Amino acid sequence: MPEPDSNAPYNIALLGCGTVGGGVARLLLEQPQRLAARAGRPLVLRRVLVRDPGKPRDPVLPPQLLTTDLSAIVRDPEIHLAVEVAGGVDWARKVILDLLAAGKDVVTANKALLAEHGQEIFDTGRRHGRAVAFEASVGGGVPIIAALTQSLAANRIISLQGILNGTCNFILTGMSEHGRSYAEALADAQKHGYAEADPSLDVNGTDAAQKLAILAQIAFGVAVPVDQISCRGIANIQAADIRFARELGYTIKLLAEAWLDGNQLSLHVSPVLLRHLTPLAQVRDAFNAINVIGDAVGHTLYYGRGAGQMPTASAVTADIIDMAVGRAQRTFATLSLWSGKDNGVTLRSRETVRTRFYLRLLIQDRPGVLADVARLLANHGISISSVIQHEALEGHEGDTVPLVIVTHTAPTGSVLATLAEIDRMPSVTAPSVHFPMED
Repeated sequence: MPEPDSNAPYNIALLGCGTVGGGVARLLLEQPQRLAARAGRPLVLRRVLVRDPGKPRDPVLPPQLLTTDLSAIVRDPEIHLAVEVAGGVDWARKVILDLLAAGKDVVTANKALLAEHGQEIFDTGRRHGRAVAFEASVGGGVPIIAALTQSLAANRIISLQGILNGTCNFILTGMSEHGRSYAEALADAQKHGYAEADPSLDVNGTDAAQKLAILAQIAFGVAVPVDQISCRGIANIQAADIRFARELGYTIKLLAEAWLDGNQLSLHVSPVLLRHLTPLAQVRDAFNAINVIGDAVGHTLYYGRGAGQMPTASAVTADIIDMAVGRAQRTFATLSLWSGKDNGVTLRSRETVRTRFYLRLLIQDRPGVLADVARLLANHGISISSVIQHEALEGHEGDTVPLVIVTHTAPTGSVLATLAEIDRMPSVTAPSVHFPMED
């Protein structure tokens, strides 16, 4: 496929016209002059692939743009760029491979696809001299991909900490600020459209892990299968944990984190206790934020709406402009993402990572239990920083009560092994709760 004339219209096919696709169509159709000025040429929406051309849409699309024939888009030599916003993995993978082979560049917002098939897709793009751009796949309207690939290019990235799932953050905000239970906060998220009817991929941490896998490739050059990222969601967080965290001066957030220590990379997705006044602890509702530390720049923070029609459409359309200008193609060729090259960085075992921990045990309220727990911790070299044990109500002595322990820094493996022993004690009701803590 010949390269387009730099002054000619840049023709675009949109695959999918749901929430995000509708937002992209709105920008292309309602802001043509602004976008043409940024791109240096007109951006022309030539085809929109839909399942049902008769379905009412907002914005209303001219009927001649709509098609159900994917092959017509693949074969059309006048289409320069295909924008995949239909979602899914298997269908999207095949379609994008066919489009690249047909000589078309691709923009996608599909995090699951890239996390699972990034190397195959990028290899296909390189083989056919085409490019793939994917800003909207992580962080919605937060320009974290551009920051890592361009603005922070002079840095070796030391660490990433991100609130990457707006659904979980909305739920945790409701529990922390409004006293809702997990079930109540989830129902409210579904009512506001922040959670699907089946919220599993959000609340179990998979969505954040997929995004972390993409960020790890960009920031550290490591292709990490999602199933190799230690991943815990928020479904087991109880109101008691929110309350005890507040009492200790902390807020619970679901974080996706990566740290580089020498040439060893640690990755995890987990609820984490953060000091109230740290920037990530202040991120509320469905917003996303990513803290990046580079060896030259130090701390940087990127914040904004991580989902929603127009924030995500903003990121997709920015990629379209970059493709029209030619920047995205140069970036794609230079970075060699998902190339399979060995840069010497290896994954560090989760068990060796050292951090502080919040532990919540449910113990029988009788003498000697705390001493037994402390002895087991000491046997594994784990030092106690502080303890919270509220006395039982009058008349309830001997019942079970929560015991909260904050540890000093210890290896994760030692803490997990100790908790397994603690949970076998007859005076403890298993399972005990543990979350990492960061200051």
